[in-house]
Amino acid sequence: MFKKLLNKKLLKNQKGLTIVELLAVIVILAIIAAIAIPAIGNIIENSRYNAVKADAINVLNAAQLYYTDNPNGESDVSGTDTKVTVAQMVTAKYLESAGKIPPEASVSIDNPKKLNTSDINFSGSKSVSFKNATIKIINDDSQKGSKIDSTHTVQPGK
Repeated sequence: MFKKLLNKKLLKNQKGLTIVELLAVIVILAIIAAIAIPAIGNIIENSRYNAVKADAINVLNAAQLYYTDNPNGESDVSGTDTKVTVAQMVTAKYLESAGKIPPEASVSIDNPKKLNTSDINFSGSKSVSFKNATIKIINDDSQKGSKIDSTHTVQPGK
């Protein structure tokens, strides 16, 4: 009997959240979400851009190996090859996958190796291209993917 009476008394003393307190919590969560969602979007854009730059560096490293094994490149009509394409490196097994770098992209035979590509779409309508880009130029590029409006070119002097 005493336990039943004690339980009833404890139930009466318990209080829940008021509607105002509940609304305050919801507003705080909405503010946090409004701040976090754009920040997360920028992180995703930047990581996609950095992934394309990493693909470009992989292609340049594969070209370095290719030219180490083929110092004069594959001869073309003129007798010397001044560039190798990504498709050639994949076919010759110097590159397993080029990622987002297009097959027609090329790397020059000169030192340091220079990558040239057409526009590479990395997110929505955003794209990047490489023009005479070396590993150092790619690494020194401080552009953020989230700050690109349409197209960005990674090249010497930029």
